[in-house]
Amino acid sequence: MLTNGCFDLLHVGHVRYLAAARALGDLLIVGVNSDASVRALKGPARPLVPADERAEIIAALAAVDLVVVFDEPTAESLVAQLRPDIYVKGDDYSEATLPEARVVRGYGGEIALLPIQPGHSTSALIARVLARHAE
Repeated sequence: MLTNGCFDLLHVGHVRYLAAARALGDLLIVGVNSDASVRALKGPARPLVPADERAEIIAALAAVDLVVVFDEPTAESLVAQLRPDIYVKGDDYSEATLPEARVVRGYGGEIALLPIQPGHSTSALIARVLARHAE
């Protein structure tokens, strides 16, 4: 299985998502967006944590077997290279909005969309920290 994301500030939503992804099979590879690709996706103030540190943190989780940092804005090239049996993303995507879906379907892979944890996102966490420090 393969999943990917920015994982800028690790939170319980990430941990639960990665554990659920790992439960789908016997090996979980996680693609971590490079600093440049996080900036392109999230804006110039991100990432807060450098890619090598984000990768090290993700790799330390029991659910994760391997981590790779990738530089593209989507994981299409990574998916094409690794050809996972199952490509996992959060259900904030649909197959129609998932950039990697065409690649996965092209080689006969499966797409699994897992429930995201409501109220748990890096953007929400950053907003809470900023709000509390503004008081």
